[in-house]
Amino acid sequence: MKQTKQKKFNGAQGFHSEYWEKNYSDPASIDGIGNVREHANYLKYLFELDFFEVESICDFGFGMGLLFREMLATFLPYRAYGIEPSQYMFDIVNSKIKLKVTENINLKIESIDLLTWAKKRAKQQKVFDLGICTSVFQYLSDDEINAVLPIMAKKVKYLYFSAPTNRELDKQIKDLEFFDEYALRRSKTRYHKLLKKHFTFVSGRLLESKVHFDETNSPFSEFIFRF
Repeated sequence: MKQTKQKKFNGAQGFHSEYWEKNYSDPASIDGIGNVREHANYLKYLFELDFFEVESICDFGFGMGLLFREMLATFLPYRAYGIEPSQYMFDIVNSKIKLKVTENINLKIESIDLLTWAKKRAKQQKVFDLGICTSVFQYLSDDEINAVLPIMAKKVKYLYFSAPTNRELDKQIKDLEFFDEYALRRSKTRYHKLLKKHFTFVSGRLLESKVHFDETNSPFSEFIFRF
């Protein structure tokens, strides 16, 4: 029943208003929303430490748009692109959130899902220095993840990524009394197996595309942290 419900509201259609009202009723307490500045500053200083310049950004499911906007304000890229499958949230962000923090950013946003982007939009776009994909993969099936990951690895050099494992989902229930009925449960091992075909882990939450880098040309050259 839960799987059927998830499929009904996921994918290209995106989540309905009830999902957002239930899961994001207190956005200030949510990681990646209530502390967007810390996330953006962490990445900024991490890239500066290894002399990598972020000039283009893509967000693969910007949700409420707050993390995306903070990343744009921090890096000031010349080119940016964002997608959000939920028409409900897309309309709110488009009307109320000023994503284009400066006129110098060439910004485009679309209300489409990640799978549609991978199949129809990715070929039309240049490579992005940084991709953002937070709290998205727990709503995708393994088949969907396997379909989008090789395209993402081609189109972004680095990916700022997060997804709750089964242990974190259990912790949410225990500590926060929050049960996400749409999230698919996967172990850390399972996520690693899916991701490591296409990305190298180079720091906390940061993945490096194997299409664009390896140990011979990566700015993240401390091998002990590459796996």
